[in-house]
Amino acid sequence: MKQITKNAALIAAAGVVLGLAGPGGGASAADAESITWTKCEGTGLDARQQCATVDVPMDYSDPGGRKIQIAVSRLPSEKPSARRGALLLIPGGPGGVSLEDPSGKGQKLPQEVRDAYDLIGFAPRGMAPSSTASCGLESKDLALAKLPWPAPDGSVAETMTTARRIAGACARSGGELIRHLSTANDARDLDRVRAALGESRVSAWGDSYGTYVGSVYSQLFPHRTDRIVLDSNNNPDHTRVGRAWLAAFEAGVEDTFPEFAKWASQPGNPHRLAREAADVRPLFLRLAERLDREPLPWPGANPAELNGNVLRQTMLSSLYGPDDYPVLAEMILAARKGTVPPVPEAPDEAMMQNAAAVGAGILCNNVAWPRSAAQYQKSVDESRAAFPLTAGMPRGPMLCAAWPYEPREPAVRITDRGPSNILLVQNERDVASPLSGARELRRAFGDRAVMVTVNSTGHGAYLANGNACGDRTVSRFLATGERPDRDTYCA
Repeated sequence: MKQITKNAALIAAAGVVLGLAGPGGGASAADAESITWTKCEGTGLDARQQCATVDVPMDYSDPGGRKIQIAVSRLPSEKPSARRGALLLIPGGPGGVSLEDPSGKGQKLPQEVRDAYDLIGFAPRGMAPSSTASCGLESKDLALAKLPWPAPDGSVAETMTTARRIAGACARSGGELIRHLSTANDARDLDRVRAALGESRVSAWGDSYGTYVGSVYSQLFPHRTDRIVLDSNNNPDHTRVGRAWLAAFEAGVEDTFPEFAKWASQPGNPHRLAREAADVRPLFLRLAERLDREPLPWPGANPAELNGNVLRQTMLSSLYGPDDYPVLAEMILAARKGTVPPVPEAPDEAMMQNAAAVGAGILCNNVAWPRSAAQYQKSVDESRAAFPLTAGMPRGPMLCAAWPYEPREPAVRITDRGPSNILLVQNERDVASPLSGARELRRAFGDRAVMVTVNSTGHGAYLANGNACGDRTVSRFLATGERPDRDTYCA
């Protein structure tokens, strides 16, 4: 939900066969354009941050055809004499943007890292202010476009109907660009940005979906990578891609809900739900079932009722980090009394439309999804029995079940071919990118990567929900290139 995600000789050869410009459709020195930097618009940015645009092919199989723009930002190295190169800040999503990150999360980087790199943010293709995509969804569908929660009885009939309606809207309103949204094209765009920056190699810090973008970039353009940090890692299974990420919520919730339960049963907690941690799970399940049967009116919310799936979605969102636990607890406390919490502030609709379209394009264009309602129903029934907290949603039909386009190319397979310059950092308990998926990425990279696992809870490890040991390990790698000799655990 919240950053892909963040292949060498054979993939490069395949790119040439497809008529792509250079290995994997990347940019040679001859392709590089000089960047015209200007002052960034917006508030709260470092006065030194600059902005620009880079033209890239919309369709890399036709590099001389229509161009689209990628918006880029830069915060120059704070010590030019120590400058090593550029550090790409690859956002999560799909549907995230990192244009403000050089002035935001980039300032959490230690001084020696800010000295060593120009910090580079960007808006991926489709995301404003880059060339923008939108599906023109109705307001009710903006809420439904997120995750495929089945009906209270487990039926996927309604989610299949929703998938067809939203996919149809994307086909009507998305234009040609939506057909060219994919992780491989995100990676190719980054190589065009690299060339425009005048860098022979780039380093990167990708998180969440950004770990998959960083992985694909490292596979398509291994000779262009310097030091790669992948934070909160996704399963790279090239046969499923986004389906594997959706399915990961089963494990992610099981890994993290016990932490919420411990917090929600602590004496002195103003949001305390139960005396014992073991009582929180059954309490939640009973309340969700009650709200399935008897939703509470919630005027002004989208949807305008507090039902079981709204509670489950709030649970999922709140498990992204311990700071969000009170949101779920307050909803549970209110609903148990038959009331509703205050209506949450709605995100900007244009931003939601934009992110929904880009998320749809990437998830559905990366790999073909099953079309059979019966296949989804069988999987959802199995999931509901094994993982009641997520009620079958992780194996349900997203809009990709009705996507009208076939993938334009196979999904990139992550392999162990390429330089050993990748460091994975992973929280032990992560609702969206669980440790089990990170281990699959680590296995795919083989000797190219080392993983540091930290004993922390939340989505985002480095300089976020991580710990001092993990932060030191990643910072040392970015600043000096020193990496642990083997996989490491930070207690």
